Amino acid sequence: MTKKTKINDIRNIGIIAHIDAGKTTVTERILYYTGRSYKIGEVHDGEAVMDWMPDEQERGITITSAVTTCEWKGSQIQIIDTPGHVDFTIEVERSLRVLDGAIGVFCAVGGVEPQSETVWRQADKYRVPKMAFVNKLDRVGADFEGTVDMMKTKLHARPLVVQLPVGAEDQFEGVIDLIDRQMIVWDEDTLGASFETVDIAAELVPAAEKAREQMIEAVAETDDEIMEAYLADAPIETDQLVAAIRRATIELKLVPVLCGSALRNKGVQPLLDAIVRFLPSPVDIPPIKGTHPETGDIITCKASSSQPLAALIFKVSMIEGRKLSFLRIYSGRLKAGEDVFNPALGIKEKVSRILRMHANKRERVDTVEAGSIVGVVGLKRSSTGETLCSPAHPVLLERIEFYEPVISVAVEPKTHSDQEKLEQVLEKFVSEDPTLRVSTDEDTGQMILSGMGELHLEVIISRMLREFNTQVNVGKPQVVHRESIEIEAEADSVFDREIAGQRQYGEVRIRLVPLERGAGIRFRSEVSDDILPPLFLPAVEKGVRESMESGTLMGYPVVDVEAVLTGGAVKDTLGTELAYTVSASMACKAALSEGKPYLLDPIMDVEVFVTEEFMGDVIGDLNARNGKIEAIDSQKGLQVIRAVVPLARMFGYSTALRSATQGRGTFTMQFSRFDRIG
Repeated sequence: MTKKTKINDIRNIGIIAHIDAGKTTVTERILYYTGRSYKIGEVHDGEAVMDWMPDEQERGITITSAVTTCEWKGSQIQIIDTPGHVDFTIEVERSLRVLDGAIGVFCAVGGVEPQSETVWRQADKYRVPKMAFVNKLDRVGADFEGTVDMMKTKLHARPLVVQLPVGAEDQFEGVIDLIDRQMIVWDEDTLGASFETVDIAAELVPAAEKAREQMIEAVAETDDEIMEAYLADAPIETDQLVAAIRRATIELKLVPVLCGSALRNKGVQPLLDAIVRFLPSPVDIPPIKGTHPETGDIITCKASSSQPLAALIFKVSMIEGRKLSFLRIYSGRLKAGEDVFNPALGIKEKVSRILRMHANKRERVDTVEAGSIVGVVGLKRSSTGETLCSPAHPVLLERIEFYEPVISVAVEPKTHSDQEKLEQVLEKFVSEDPTLRVSTDEDTGQMILSGMGELHLEVIISRMLREFNTQVNVGKPQVVHRESIEIEAEADSVFDREIAGQRQYGEVRIRLVPLERGAGIRFRSEVSDDILPPLFLPAVEKGVRESMESGTLMGYPVVDVEAVLTGGAVKDTLGTELAYTVSASMACKAALSEGKPYLLDPIMDVEVFVTEEFMGDVIGDLNARNGKIEAIDSQKGLQVIRAVVPLARMFGYSTALRSATQGRGTFTMQFSRFDRIG
């Protein structure tokens, strides 16, 4: 990979899907056929290259997004294999933020599953062009057409079928390429590395021609040139058709659909061809925009190496105790050993080494240019979501949004030596994972670890022991609540004290008004400038917001409340910002106590997949957990129960569901909102 790749030949893609749809298996095949791996690693054997962490190999799931680079027919493909489990959604979110294209992998049996919908919506949010690969066509119950229909109904996508499967289940042989009008059949003896392209079998020609006609019709609706040729019955050249599909894919009008069975080594080479043919290079998508950190002017960062440097840190990993930062270079070039500027912190950092990543193996390079995704060593203070740029041309790229944690456990070191290590280890994990929070409970002095779900925290605790040999006792999981108030309440407060020889005075009156769910915290003033000078309003607002960080009931953050400044007083020359901040905070706390405070619980969206025979038991159990059933759908012999349930009642649910359904039931759960129960 030392030779220089033109930016037009780079493809930055992510593989996204529901847990167990075969994302990692597809990636392993891509690495094998592009010559990156000399053998195929299997997830079920715990040998997948991309699942290199011991926890991933043991559980057979992807936890962190791994980055790798490979080459195919002159193009450089940089792949991020993302997790499918909802607890690790942030890994998908931050990967999609820096990718130019994505491949949605769908299981031909399960179709479009809940987590597929979540990641697809995340990709839509970042306007990422997508392709779909319908996997596992060799499995009993595989239904290619059903999966394509589900893409329309559940994802509101416009799938464009460019391949048809030949045979199904154990008779699955290969695929028909509708663009080139050919049939591709793989050789089982060579692990699918060799395949032959033959004429479409006579009995399959009518179905293939009908599907090709439908494909051209769909492309014609998005492309005038194809429409003219189609209406005039003129022949449509392959290159012309490919160019039109590429344009429609990049403009998010169509989603090309391919098919195969990655585990049986069928369908991967045409998928690689399609990545190069249809997904965008860094120059095909609109250039990213940033702002000047001082003036706030909009700056466009063009995907060109001749432009000033603009790079985003999308992930930080601690590997063998070293901090490795993953960057997407949007414009300019980065050299090892040079200084870069972090405008968010206002500091310079030195990039000591640049590494081209291949899962957990890496290759040193001296210079990287626009379009690259690389790891760098040497950054001391910069963290996830921050921008690196050239000191002479500062630019601030939009930060990545992070989710709030919903579940906490108390951790305490087992021995004195663990005590010393624990804080350092947790600091490393927090810098690596922005959805992980560490705090100390003021009442008990316990260290509290908060995350996105039981599995998330389980993996962190397992990694503490494995990677850092730190042993901890773990308390029962605690739910992270929010607080709000039921009724309007008003209170005033006077702060009048001498501090360091100076008298400080501030007097305010605050009214708190309950708001609708999800409204957050608002602040406004109803006092005129002659009662309280505008100069003190920011200090009052600061005091209000600080007091809302911990409520009066159980110390949880307060939400859905408006604070209105209704009165105040100022004494000549004695008013100070500190006095008004403290006074506002005290008034706010007093009003919170008077406003009939109550707790809000985290409510989860839960989807349970069970067969008909166990439905009654599962619904009864959800009702007993204070859940509300919202819908029941049937899907390929399974019943899908959608419900909202308080998180506090969902602990240990996976075990309860397994025993109630003889191990056949599965479920997914994700945070919905904070709400009052009962």
